[in-house]
Amino acid sequence: MAQRDPSKTEKATPKRRKKARNKGNVPKSQELTKALTILAGSVGLLFYIDFLAKDMQTLFRHFLGNAFGFNPNQQNVIKLLMWLAGELAAMLLPIMLFIGFTAWLVLRLQVGKLWTTEVFKFNWSRFNILAALKRMFASPETFVRLGKSLLQALFIGVAPYIIIRREMHNFLPLYYSDAQSIGAYMLKTGWDMVRYALVPMFIIAIADFWYTRWSYEENLKMTKDETKDERKQAEGDPVVRAQQRRKMMQMMAKRMLQDVPKADVVITNPTHFAIALRYDATEAPAPIVLAKGADNLAQKIKEVAREHGVPIRENKPLAQALYKAVEVGDMIPAELFQAVATVLASLWKFKAGRAS
Repeated sequence: MAQRDPSKTEKATPKRRKKARNKGNVPKSQELTKALTILAGSVGLLFYIDFLAKDMQTLFRHFLGNAFGFNPNQQNVIKLLMWLAGELAAMLLPIMLFIGFTAWLVLRLQVGKLWTTEVFKFNWSRFNILAALKRMFASPETFVRLGKSLLQALFIGVAPYIIIRREMHNFLPLYYSDAQSIGAYMLKTGWDMVRYALVPMFIIAIADFWYTRWSYEENLKMTKDETKDERKQAEGDPVVRAQQRRKMMQMMAKRMLQDVPKADVVITNPTHFAIALRYDATEAPAPIVLAKGADNLAQKIKEVAREHGVPIRENKPLAQALYKAVEVGDMIPAELFQAVATVLASLWKFKAGRAS
């Protein structure tokens, strides 16, 4: 039934669509399937009628040719019925398979590949008499189905009337025709009736196809709160994500502070940034950033460096460039080699001077 809740203004999310599809709730027009199946059966009969006629002639010749010698006892009658059922099944099976395949193909094109067992699960709500009566008498869907049924009954009833009225003058000459001519005339007239009925049926089917899709989309619509809740479930609660991010940053900061004592130098902004560097030719061809931080974290890096005697050097341009260009654990870029090497060289020269 089409959604009438004015608060549901948002289109269904992919998750909502997938959930409905898994439950077997998909848009499909029964009228389109019905019309195309009838058309396929009629077209199939047109191509198959010659083979069917030959099989029928063979069947009647066999049946009537052995009629006088047939002993109608119980055993023979059963054998005859079984043989006749097999022959009729073999005659009708191709056209029935074609019609069945057409019905399956039309549904497959409408709903795509779908297999679910949800439709077989027992649901007590289906046995709610009050809800069923409400759907029957107070649902717009009921009036839509009633309108479709009345229109189809009208057109299917009018088509034979038009054909019979048109063919009235051809009925009397049939008295002088042979059986084959009468059969051909009946098939042609029947095909005309089918064509006359199929045109309005297809118009109804197209309208039903559009209405089914529109009604399905209206049913799946969501309120703004529902879309927000679903987005939170998909992405996580912003508060929880912020807490997780905060904990992750604390863990990273703790790990970085543990590595600061291993640094050769801490380069500062001096107050906003602090970057701890270590250079060991046996580990990497260029200095590595062991820790970096801004504001409060920068102050903590400097405190740890002082506690463990790691030299601190102020170099605003270099500190800003390192903070923006290098992540923790990475080597410094080539364009900063010279600036960092100058700082390290001055440190080593200072250490060498103190040692002497």
